[in-house]
Amino acid sequence: YGRGKSSYKEEKRAVEEKDFGPLVKTEMTRCIHCTRCVRFITEVAGIPEIGAIYRGEDMEIVTYVEKAISSELSGNIIDLCPVGALTSKPYAFKARSWELEKTESIDVLDAVGSNIRIDSRGLEVMRILPRINEDINEEWISDKTRFACDGLTKQRLDSPYIKRNGKLEKASWEEAYEVISQKIKKLKSQEIAALAGDLADVESMYALKALFNKLGSENIDCRQYNEKYENKNRSDYLFNTTIAGIEEADFCLIIGANPRKEAAILNARIRKSYLKGLEIALVGSKVDLTYEYNYLGNNLDILNDILKGKHDISKKLTDAKKPMMILGNQLVSLEDGAEIITLCKLIAEKYNFISDDWNGYNILHTAANRVGGLDIGFISDKFNIQEAKLVYLLGADEIDLTQLKNSFVIYQGHHGDKGAHIADVILPGCAYTEKNATYVNLEGRVQRTYRAVCAPGSAKEDWQIINDLAKTLNIKLDFDDLTSLRENIVKAFPHFANLDSISKSPFIIDNRDFKCTTEIIEYNDFNYYLTDPICRSSVTMAKSAAAFGKRACSCKH
Repeated sequence: YGRGKSSYKEEKRAVEEKDFGPLVKTEMTRCIHCTRCVRFITEVAGIPEIGAIYRGEDMEIVTYVEKAISSELSGNIIDLCPVGALTSKPYAFKARSWELEKTESIDVLDAVGSNIRIDSRGLEVMRILPRINEDINEEWISDKTRFACDGLTKQRLDSPYIKRNGKLEKASWEEAYEVISQKIKKLKSQEIAALAGDLADVESMYALKALFNKLGSENIDCRQYNEKYENKNRSDYLFNTTIAGIEEADFCLIIGANPRKEAAILNARIRKSYLKGLEIALVGSKVDLTYEYNYLGNNLDILNDILKGKHDISKKLTDAKKPMMILGNQLVSLEDGAEIITLCKLIAEKYNFISDDWNGYNILHTAANRVGGLDIGFISDKFNIQEAKLVYLLGADEIDLTQLKNSFVIYQGHHGDKGAHIADVILPGCAYTEKNATYVNLEGRVQRTYRAVCAPGSAKEDWQIINDLAKTLNIKLDFDDLTSLRENIVKAFPHFANLDSISKSPFIIDNRDFKCTTEIIEYNDFNYYLTDPICRSSVTMAKSAAAFGKRACSCKH
């Protein structure tokens, strides 16, 4: 069968493997020194931590200091590497690409709505890759989007549970519905409340709102962090500039936000514009945003001075043709959030932030479907969760749960996270990879997820759970399947018929009087890798969190 020796006589070159952290696996003997990874991390991600050492055939690609790559976009170098020198550490040796079923969908772990492809085998999501969408994520996705998928199989709720004698026990759907039904019938409409979480889809929120309306209750909300924006004017809570529109701006004023952690893909777009000459100023806590900016301080008086035209940047704002401002979610969650919003809107009106073809007023959301909840009116000025005797948590885990210690708690969700720990009844729902659902990203773009795998155990789609509960309560909702439910949504809110498009909204200032007692605008840092139930269940995200240790979640409590 031929000789047993290689005809290759020259010395072979081998390179020691490098530790790029818990996400990227290296096979550096394959490296051809194209430096794509170096250019991406330096230019796009803005974290100059990878480079070349030595010369000629001894050249090696390394991290300058032996440590994990600290960028929230580091996984993209896996896609960029042409020879497989950089591969996915969590996915390595788990599957072959031809074994996988591919489903086009969107990401829901932040508010950007990045377009993704879900690769699954059987009942398990094996990996998540980016899909090109120049208007949203271009060809990139964040590390959380790419690597948190192993959390979809951990700590899952696969059966209803009822708390008996202080202990949760498995139950049938009928038993769970009956317990909830009997409890609701004993209470007045003002004694029940519902709160929707960050990952709740439009269909489930619309169904829950319809159920509560039939019960005579308006005690509903989707603002987990007590944000002070309202839904009277759609432009009040949108990222009106749009993600792609950032590239048109010539001045950016960031107030009380950290785009790098709250929306890593959006931050990359800001950096892209910065490299083309965008001038950036920041009011709030000083943070590392991967690009240089003019730090103005963290005192609220700075905004008052800008409004009065007394600040140094007032002239720059006057000269700017398309300025934009970004208000952070933490900023509008302050006690004076409504007054600060009014102040910022007056600044937007005074300068050139608003014109016929430009809207530079932007809210930076952190929840996948906060805009969707506000769009369908899952909000009430009368919302009071502390006095409610029965609270329905639709995947809400980021609130202060101690205020529910005297309430009967129903938790509907897909992971055994914080909300499930205090629940009296648990109703298992589907994760975003297991259902056909609608989400609206921070710029108001309507998009949909598509089922890639089946839900575990007896878990159901969220809208179906609410519909079945309504039947147990002898309440007839106006829909009985997903098609009729979506028809109802479109009939009430026509813009939901326009998938993957953005409807412009007029800029209106309702209240011109404001009085702020807040003096300092502070940003509470959080661990980017542990912001939701899926990420907190992920082993990969836990390793990443340990590598860049911060506190456990984005919840201010």
